[in-house]
Amino acid sequence: MEHFLRPEGTPPTNGYSHAVAFSGKSVAVSGQVPVDAEGRIVGEGDAEAQIRQVFVNLRAALAGAGAELADVAKLTVFLTDLADLGAFRKVRDEFIDVERPPACSLVQVVGLVHPAFRVEIEALAALPA
Repeated sequence: MEHFLRPEGTPPTNGYSHAVAFSGKSVAVSGQVPVDAEGRIVGEGDAEAQIRQVFVNLRAALAGAGAELADVAKLTVFLTDLADLGAFRKVRDEFIDVERPPACSLVQVVGLVHPAFRVEIEALAALPA
């Protein structure tokens, strides 16, 4: 996987690469929400706790496919409140390699599938050879 953090002519980044190139098999991870392995909502009203649970779920889903967070080429993040952006960046940086961050899109949405959810994240990863 090759990360192009800030190619010439692109604006500064904050924890993401403008582009990531990879070849071989890939895995798409469905949007993960702040629900634990028992199906309970985590951190109602607590953005940081919800985001942390989502990354835990991403890590587990990737492991099931034979990958890990370091293999992620692209994240798509959905937040219901842009005031949670700081919490997202803080937690994201606990889980990803800040020297080789994935490409990322972040979208503010009116709501998610459950009204208590503040965040949902999906991923595209390159499976290790």
